[in-house]
Amino acid sequence: MSLASTSLNAPFMGDYTYDWALVDVETSGLIARRDRVLSVAVITISPDGDQTGEFSTLLNPGCDPGPVEVHGLTAERLHGAPTFEQVAGRIGAMLQDRVLVAHNAQFDYDFLAHEFARARMWLPVSQRLCTLALNRQVDPPTDDMKLGTLASHYGVPQRRAHDALDDTRVLAGILRASLREAARLDLPLPLVTCPPRAESQFTPQPPKTPCAYRNPGRLAPGGPLQQGMKVAITGETAHARAELVGRAVATGLNMMTSVSRHTSLLVTNEPASDSAKTRRALAEGVPVIDEHTFLRLLADVRPGTVHEATAVAVVPMAQREAEPAVGPVEPMPTATSAAPVPAASALSTATPGVPVPTPRQPKPSVGILHKPLAGRRVLVLGGIHADAAAARTQIVGLGGSAAINLSASVTDVVLLPGGEGDRRMSRITTLGLPVHDVRWLAAPTAASPAEAARRLQQPYVMPRGGVIDLPMPHGRPAPEWYVTAGWAPQSGYEIDVVAFLLDEDEQVSYDGDFIFYGAPESPAGTVRLLTGGPAEQTIALHLASLPPATRKVVVAAAIDGAVTFGTVGAIQIGVATGSSGAPIARATLDAATTERTMLLAEIYRRGPVWRLRAVGQGYDHGLDVLVRGYGVDIAD
Repeated sequence: MSLASTSLNAPFMGDYTYDWALVDVETSGLIARRDRVLSVAVITISPDGDQTGEFSTLLNPGCDPGPVEVHGLTAERLHGAPTFEQVAGRIGAMLQDRVLVAHNAQFDYDFLAHEFARARMWLPVSQRLCTLALNRQVDPPTDDMKLGTLASHYGVPQRRAHDALDDTRVLAGILRASLREAARLDLPLPLVTCPPRAESQFTPQPPKTPCAYRNPGRLAPGGPLQQGMKVAITGETAHARAELVGRAVATGLNMMTSVSRHTSLLVTNEPASDSAKTRRALAEGVPVIDEHTFLRLLADVRPGTVHEATAVAVVPMAQREAEPAVGPVEPMPTATSAAPVPAASALSTATPGVPVPTPRQPKPSVGILHKPLAGRRVLVLGGIHADAAAARTQIVGLGGSAAINLSASVTDVVLLPGGEGDRRMSRITTLGLPVHDVRWLAAPTAASPAEAARRLQQPYVMPRGGVIDLPMPHGRPAPEWYVTAGWAPQSGYEIDVVAFLLDEDEQVSYDGDFIFYGAPESPAGTVRLLTGGPAEQTIALHLASLPPATRKVVVAAAIDGAVTFGTVGAIQIGVATGSSGAPIARATLDAATTERTMLLAEIYRRGPVWRLRAVGQGYDHGLDVLVRGYGVDIAD
């Protein structure tokens, strides 16, 4: 298929031209470390927009093909097809020295990485571009960001959805249109660096079975073991380590790989050793016993307290026809440079200074007709941090959404002192966007009734500290919720988004409940970290499948080095159902000044309903202190 009709060659494309390798895979499931690729298609495009290659094939995965009703690939159709190993060389040659492009690119990249690892080969990709992340930056006026929706918006014909080759051809048209929009708005491409990764990271590993019991605390001197106790082992043991762990897990103990202040006991035959676990146990006052004593105590483990099940309630969509249910909200306390390490009381649903709102049903007219900026997306340029933050707060108070980057959805620009020198001003002038000074916020022009009615479909604007109930579309739990954090692209620093799965005591059950760049997926695959670009990261949550111990998921961000969030400026979070869903709510968090870590959002259960709170609370300390505050021990 020639792409001459969708050439990328245009005078303004400039830095938007690369050698591209467009990819789509159909898979037997959604978890790359477990499921397999059933079909793959690759189209290569030169920097001038000409198609230079095309390849597609069905694959025999050697396993059940999974949801045939979605992809239509039955075991009979796949019988006789080549294995991935047989075509890996050809696919690798097409990917070599090109930017991998896919819609939800991390999904395709991870599946290919695992398949190449199984074939004992490296995935030859050093950069990838996600058209989903690119369109989140462009922000076109579509109901969602699905491939078919964007194809319809950009006028790209789609013939066979979930057919790898046709989806790749559709992707070519979407890429062309998206790049033109990015160039028109002068947006940087959200390219993600993909350095070589150890093969072991792509080797399927059995997940740890979550402990069913709450941690009762430390072992009392001469006392018995109790189900739920957190136990770590260090040093040489007479019995095989796997045997000790297996016997302990069978009795209901929670076996840990590290020691923290929440560890119940440490098992070691060398209490005077200089191991990191022993040093930490002695520093924290954790009881230390030898292997013989541990085996004796295993014979009589007392019953523990079972975690309360985390059932998900069904909230009818009718409850949010106008906007999600939200209660009255009081302002969050100002982020201070001396903020303490978060403790159970400080991070619970009763955060000091932030009363938990009682859900209520808003009237459709409230917040729309009486708020002149309802449905508007306003970009603030210039000013010192405090003044810019105050302007954005005022915009939200008037019902508007405070943008952090220029996009197709920006309707107005507020210019503070110095803003005229912002590099985006020339493009704003070219686009003809209305530019106002800060006095405009005192009496902005109200939208017309027709515009207000249309804007009912816009994401609900959450203030700092605001809470929404997460609805369940069509009366069923959403497959996944995606909490995406984004910020203005800048050089000189990196932001890491992380997540903690917390129990009733505001602690992780074990270290695997800390999700970060080094461990981007929880053992059961229910919470994942996704990277859409250098200025966007997402936490994906499958709420219905969370372990019983998980009562809350905290999403946070951290900066390494001396840079603070005051330098970064505002961070925007959005919550959506599914990777391609339109956000149902957004919040702009910019109260930070000298902080290096920030709590962005909490997803927690209140009664039978899951809620999301936009937090925006910062701390001066680094990520290591935040992590240890939640009971995770990390290497320095």
